[in-house]
Amino acid sequence: MPGRRGRGQGHGRRGRWAGWLDPVMLLLLHHGPAHGYTLLSQLEPFGLIDVDPSIVYRALRDMEEQGLVTSSWDTRETQGPPRRMYQLTALGDRALQEHIQALAAERNAIDAFLHACEQHMQHGSGAFHEDE
Repeated sequence: MPGRRGRGQGHGRRGRWAGWLDPVMLLLLHHGPAHGYTLLSQLEPFGLIDVDPSIVYRALRDMEEQGLVTSSWDTRETQGPPRRMYQLTALGDRALQEHIQALAAERNAIDAFLHACEQHMQHGSGAFHEDE
């Protein structure tokens, strides 16, 4: 859920993707059930590039432990061994909505900050301003 923090250097066990990976995967699962490999292949448009697959599978296990997703073995769509199919739960849908609200609030705060910076740089004076 939003605001969950990991250990060490503000990144936790999921590295630089902490805080962003879960909402992206919840959104992808909102489209419908998927295998972990499928989810991994859909991360790039969200800026999640070169994510170690173990991080994705660990995140899925964590989300399953929290009741945000469920999984079952898919034996029909594979030519090899069965693979896990992940599906969003009602609790996962609520968590996605919470992430959306938190990200929208964060975006508004960032927009306000950037606007204040632009105004200050355009109309301010002294060292480090555009007019200098």
